[in-house]
Amino acid sequence: MSHLEQKVNQIPPLPGIYKMLDSTGQIIYVGKSNCLKKRVKSYFTKSPKQPKIERMIFFIDDIDYIVTDTHLEARLLECQLIKELKPYFNSQMKNDRRYFYLNVTHSSHSRGLSIVLEREDHSFGPFRRKQIILSLIDMLTHLFPIVQENNRFDFHYHTLPEPMSPEDFLKNRQTLLLIFSDDTKLNCFINQLEICMHKESAQYHYERATTYRDLIKSLAYISHNLHAYKHLTTRDILLKIPVRDGEKLFFISSGRIVLKQYFPVLTQSVIDTFFNEGSRMKSALVPIPDEKAGIDFQNILFSEIQALPDEWILK
Repeated sequence: MSHLEQKVNQIPPLPGIYKMLDSTGQIIYVGKSNCLKKRVKSYFTKSPKQPKIERMIFFIDDIDYIVTDTHLEARLLECQLIKELKPYFNSQMKNDRRYFYLNVTHSSHSRGLSIVLEREDHSFGPFRRKQIILSLIDMLTHLFPIVQENNRFDFHYHTLPEPMSPEDFLKNRQTLLLIFSDDTKLNCFINQLEICMHKESAQYHYERATTYRDLIKSLAYISHNLHAYKHLTTRDILLKIPVRDGEKLFFISSGRIVLKQYFPVLTQSVIDTFFNEGSRMKSALVPIPDEKAGIDFQNILFSEIQALPDEWILK
C-alpha cells in the first residue's frame, strides 16, 4: 500500500478541509467537503476527471486535512486558506483584485455605464463575473434613454444605440441610479422587461425577445449581488447547527461570525446567554478595510444560511 493510500484511509468521514502537497511540501490545492474521506478518495478512483484534476493528481505527494464541526466552517476555512496560500490549482476566491464595480458615469459622452476597479461615487458592487456586466451595459444602451414616469419606466428598444441629448442623458442617469439603488425599483424594471419579452415573442420577434431575456438574467445577477445580502448584513442572526454529540451556536452580525460555541446540551437559558454575549461582542467589530476581500466570505455565509432548515435559524 502506497503512503498516499495510507493517508486516504486515515482520513475521517467528517466535514473539513484538505490540502494537497507536492514533493517539495508546497500546498498546490485546498478543498473542502462535508465528508473528507469520500471526497479525497474520489481523486484516486478510476472515474473520469476534469483535465485540471488529472494534471494535479500527477503532482500530489502528500495530503493534509483539518476537521471542522460544520460544513459552514469548512467552507469559510477553505476560503481563508485559498486567499492566504494562493495554491496553484485553485482558481476561485484566489484573486480579490479581479473584482470590480458598475459605475453610473457623469459624462454625456460616455455610454452611461462603465466598469471601474475601485469604488467611486455612484458605483455599485463589487461583482466577479465581468462578462455578465459587460453584456448588461451593451444591452441597456439599446434601451436608452430610460425615464421613470408614474412608478413605471419609459423606454424603447433601438436596433442601434441612439445618441442622447444632455437633458435625456441626465434623466437616464437619474433613472439608472434609482434602479440600482432601490431593489423595489429594480424588480419593477425587471417586471416590465418580462412583459416586453413576452410581447416580442408573441409577435415572433425572437431575436429581440432573446435580448430581453438575457437582460433580465443579467439584472437578476445584479439584484442578487446588491440586495440579496441585505438580511445578512443588516441584522443579527443566530444559528443552531447539529454537530457530533451536540449542537453548535453561531452569532452572526454585519455578515460576519462574531461568536461560535459548541454545547453538548442546549437549553433556552444557554441560548439566551449566548445571544446576549454575541450582542455585546459585536460592538468591538472593526470594519473590513477592503470590501473586495470580504465578498467571498459573505457569499458563503449567505448560501449556507439559505440552505439551512428553518428550525436551525433561531433569530
